Amino acid sequence: MVAVVMAGGGTAGHTSPLIATAERLRDLAPDVAITCIGTARGLETRVIPAAGLALELVPPVPLPRRLTPELLKVPGRLAGAVREARRIIRAAQADVVVGFGGYVSMPAYLAARTLRLPVVIHEQNAVPGLANKVAARFATVVGVTFPGTPLPRARFLGMPLRRGIARLDRDAVRAEARAELGLRADGPVLLVSGGSQGARAINEATQGARSALLAVGTDVLHVLGPKNFDPASHVVETDATTGARYVPVAFVDRMERAYAAADLMVGRSGAGTVMETAVVGLPCIFVPLPHGNGEQARNADFILAAGAGRLVPNAEFTAERLLAEAGPLLADPEARAAMSAKLTGLVPADAAGDLARLILECARKES
Repeated sequence: MVAVVMAGGGTAGHTSPLIATAERLRDLAPDVAITCIGTARGLETRVIPAAGLALELVPPVPLPRRLTPELLKVPGRLAGAVREARRIIRAAQADVVVGFGGYVSMPAYLAARTLRLPVVIHEQNAVPGLANKVAARFATVVGVTFPGTPLPRARFLGMPLRRGIARLDRDAVRAEARAELGLRADGPVLLVSGGSQGARAINEATQGARSALLAVGTDVLHVLGPKNFDPASHVVETDATTGARYVPVAFVDRMERAYAAADLMVGRSGAGTVMETAVVGLPCIFVPLPHGNGEQARNADFILAAGAGRLVPNAEFTAERLLAEAGPLLADPEARAAMSAKLTGLVPADAAGDLARLILECARKES
């Protein structure tokens, strides 16, 4: 039996590739034992157990982006988190430790290093985060989503995607997905999502454009994010003339159903959204997160270069700009089909399987 410890959390950008890789590990080695490490703050407390994976928690150690008194507390907090990660790894009798970035991964990487275990990392973004930059110096395998990601010994694997997304046939399940999500069977559907945490600029622009979209017969599936969703004010709305529906939801557990229902998407250009929409052939208007280390502005470069998507800076994304960008595409099925065709073959088909095979190779060498 092979024992694998996987670290990743915070947002879907880290948890989704972790779950996808775990899924393929189980396909390739049915007796594999998988233990996941997260923190109590992140999305992982819900989605990882829901995927049937064991989850252990370590204290969160966020790194302040500015020089503040909080920065002085980081070394002590990190040491405590590393001790806890080391306990989890030992208890799991791990043969390999796998990390997907984010601040939960750093304690796991350092604990594995002290235990002399092989480390496999996967970097989702074109611009790597701090934890993966550090771990890449001693990792056995460094997998990246985008070619040219500046990490030592990087192997271009693509983004590990869940089976439901990697094998999605949008045409085959469109009618079922629309019915399930409360959308009409006919007419264009715009999917709007700011990611697992939501996005204020995208949400505000969508609210402003909602009536105009419904008036021309476009259904809108609006994923606001759990923190932004108010059941009292975010209610389904139906246009009396066109019958088009505005359907607001906090979160979509099976995002492949939303992709199947939609004809066009507006969303952040997080690596997960970029690679998932590329794989399923869904045209997208990207609105990069204006913060962080600039990775979101870079993630969609290859799609823009192929003419398969569009990008609008966050500061420019208003209701008027949303209508100007999305309106013509929603009214032109041939233009959408051309964009979808350009997405075909842009990304590796089985990144999760390729990464899982590398993990098992490292684990079996160790054991």
